[in-house]
Amino acid sequence: MRIPNPRSRLLRGLTAGTAVATLLTGLAACGGNSEAVGNSDGNGTVTVGDLSNGAAKETQLKVSEVKSISAKLPKSIAKKGKLVIGVGALPTGSAPIQYVGDDQKTLTGSEPDFGRLVAAVLGLKPELKNFTWENLFVGIDSGKVDAAFSNVTDTEERKKKYEFASYRQDNLAFEVRKESTWNFDGDYRNLAGKTVSVSRGTNQEKVLLEWKAKLKKEGKDLTVKYYPNVNSVYLALNSGKTDAHFGPSPSVAYHITQVAKTPDTTRNAGSYSGAGAKLQGLIAATSKKDSGLAKPVSEAINYLIKNGQYAKWLAAWNLSNEAVKTSQVNPPGLPLDNS
Repeated sequence: MRIPNPRSRLLRGLTAGTAVATLLTGLAACGGNSEAVGNSDGNGTVTVGDLSNGAAKETQLKVSEVKSISAKLPKSIAKKGKLVIGVGALPTGSAPIQYVGDDQKTLTGSEPDFGRLVAAVLGLKPELKNFTWENLFVGIDSGKVDAAFSNVTDTEERKKKYEFASYRQDNLAFEVRKESTWNFDGDYRNLAGKTVSVSRGTNQEKVLLEWKAKLKKEGKDLTVKYYPNVNSVYLALNSGKTDAHFGPSPSVAYHITQVAKTPDTTRNAGSYSGAGAKLQGLIAATSKKDSGLAKPVSEAINYLIKNGQYAKWLAAWNLSNEAVKTSQVNPPGLPLDNS
């Protein structure tokens, strides 16, 4: 289903900076779990950064099935010959991580691309399904999704239901208006009296709400705001309704570059590990607990690391600073109590 083009009507009501963000994140596909085919030619070539609208450098990578790894796939997945990859890019996505490409229908971004690369190593056809963030996990639970490649943080809470194969560092960041003098400085107490937006159901929400609870015990307040999409987030920030936005570091860095030459410039006011102050957070492919998929996926990731496609994928999406040396199955994640 194609969405009627609302841009001319929408952009008249947006600030310049938000308009840039709207154009570059593209339009979300219709429905709760729309499908999109992967950018793989079936002959051992996966194109990353395709249809990215300038967010990435289009790069063709040679990747063939590694039978010693694909032989370890659960029989049910090997039999159907495809890997159903879940992406939580509805309603508007978040460049450069996951969003609808400039053809207004194909899922692109660092996460969908990496899922395609892993599928190629496993000898499987990638089939992408797009969800809202909350329904992404419902998709895994119900079996509609084999593995989510969607900037999912490895946490001890999530390990109760899911298994992980790590592939990228998880770092969070605060984005503020450029003229703001506020900085996080690694201390949650600096959030006292501030209003911060965050996406519901995310790891960063969990971290932020724990800081809010700590401040409350100290007799201080932190106001947390939620908005339906990225455009609303930045309208609130630019208008002063919020003091900061707390989100994934790649998305914050990308947005800062896109609005650098507009009246609505922003800056990074401080970063934080997605696993807390004492542990480096990790982003991981996420599958149902005891599905048997995490191990072959992790081995496929390590094959890509060893043979260079991993580094080229990160470089194409300007994420080389978030590289990991190796993929791990169920590594330590954000503790149950982030104290």
